[in-house]
Amino acid sequence: MMLFAFLLVYACKKDEKPNVMYVKGSVTGLKKGTLYLQKQIDSLVVTVDSVEVNDSDEFLLTDVVTSPEMYYVALANTDKKIPFFGEKDTVYISTTLQKFSYKHTITGSDNQKLLDDYYEIIRKFNNQNLDLQKAGLEARIAGIADSIAGVENKKTSLLKKRYLYSINYAINHADHEVSPYIALTDLVDANPKWLDSIYNSLTPQVKKSKYGEELKTYIVSIKALED
Repeated sequence: MMLFAFLLVYACKKDEKPNVMYVKGSVTGLKKGTLYLQKQIDSLVVTVDSVEVNDSDEFLLTDVVTSPEMYYVALANTDKKIPFFGEKDTVYISTTLQKFSYKHTITGSDNQKLLDDYYEIIRKFNNQNLDLQKAGLEARIAGIADSIAGVENKKTSLLKKRYLYSINYAINHADHEVSPYIALTDLVDANPKWLDSIYNSLTPQVKKSKYGEELKTYIVSIKALED
């Protein structure tokens, strides 16, 4: 009897998939519809799981995550999507039907938390840049050359600060896959030496990740263009 129980447990363990990600959540106000779990493969966004929602705003989607990467929860027959950094174990997403794409809560992903913190500062840089653009336009309308030049200098300085912030953030979080992701999305036109610095700071595990490998390939390709 004990041998049978052991074999049953062993068989169940063999059937379990490693690195499974469970995306659990709710969409308040959604009474009926289809939700898709999507990710990008090469240049295409593909659906890896889907669920029908009927008389319940809760949902469960799954995928096997070989390496943490960006996913999307998409609402069928709309252009509404929620991007999030997926990784194994459980990620929780809560939103509403009305504000599906732009007001949601995501927990359970360390990379997503780091990405949220990063974007919070980037938004401040972007807001400062908008203020400078407004000031520059007003200076041009007024025809004040000194003011125009002053605004342009401030914009250049702000851009440098933004780049340095992104570079330092990526290096300081080199033990997470969010680091090469930031390099690939926000620093593609940065000096290759900075991309090298980010890549060389990555932990061995992150270097082997999807975005770690993509960063390595990208650095090789831009260096080849310089030769």
